[in-house]
Amino acid sequence: MNIMTEAIKNRAALKNIKIRLAENEDELQAAQNLRYQVFYKEFGAVPSNDMKKLERDFDEYDAHADHLIVTDDVDGHEEIVGTYRLMSEKAAENLGHFYSSGEYDLSPLINSEYRLLELGRSCVMPNYRAGPVLQLLWQGIAEYVSQHNVDIMFGCASLHSTDLDELAPLLSYLHHHHLAVKHLRTKAIGDRYIDMNFMPPEDINTKAVFSDLPPLIKGYLRIGAMIGDGAVIDPQFNTTDVCIIAQSHMVTSRYKKHFDRKVEKGVITKKGSSA
Repeated sequence: MNIMTEAIKNRAALKNIKIRLAENEDELQAAQNLRYQVFYKEFGAVPSNDMKKLERDFDEYDAHADHLIVTDDVDGHEEIVGTYRLMSEKAAENLGHFYSSGEYDLSPLINSEYRLLELGRSCVMPNYRAGPVLQLLWQGIAEYVSQHNVDIMFGCASLHSTDLDELAPLLSYLHHHHLAVKHLRTKAIGDRYIDMNFMPPEDINTKAVFSDLPPLIKGYLRIGAMIGDGAVIDPQFNTTDVCIIAQSHMVTSRYKKHFDRKVEKGVITKKGSSA
């Protein structure tokens, strides 16, 4: 373990790192700036001219969503070091659609009787990608879905490559071992659909492949998440996406012990308020 990772874990243990919802336009823009640093500068996404000028990642969904932010007290200044966008059914209805509907047919979810929450735009500053920060994000999501009575969480999760030969073992593993049950199975739309069944299951080294998955997707799978039918290449973000579908009670059950002993109750309420 390097010194920086150990330092981050120590700061998390000392509660310098906290999580809550963004509460004003300045904090939203700071989260968008972080997204730009990670998605565009680090991972090579292609920004619009306006994004490039402002160095912020933004779209029409931001104004309708809640934005979970992880903050660190750096020399007396609160700095946003991680973020996650949370889009409720009501917000999507007001806008007219979910973000994921641009890649997947969501009708199995929308036509169900389940209460839905779309998760997206997850990113963390490189120096903060340690266990405690990622767990804090999961704790924030767990409390949010508990407070809002969410049944199903879903969203597009990305593999940071568009080389399908390179991704064949990962996509095949997800297809064979984590395909969603039929009544909840979203499907990639039209000519964007990429069949994930590149390899037979007996040719897949499941342990090695699971280790190679991005931390976010591994986190979803650990709480029992399922995968929609088909992958989608996102040329703007230079990624290959899969649709994640997870029952919220799995994440709330996993993190309930954190709620019961949490010092700052109401972790994802607005700044300065309590649950």
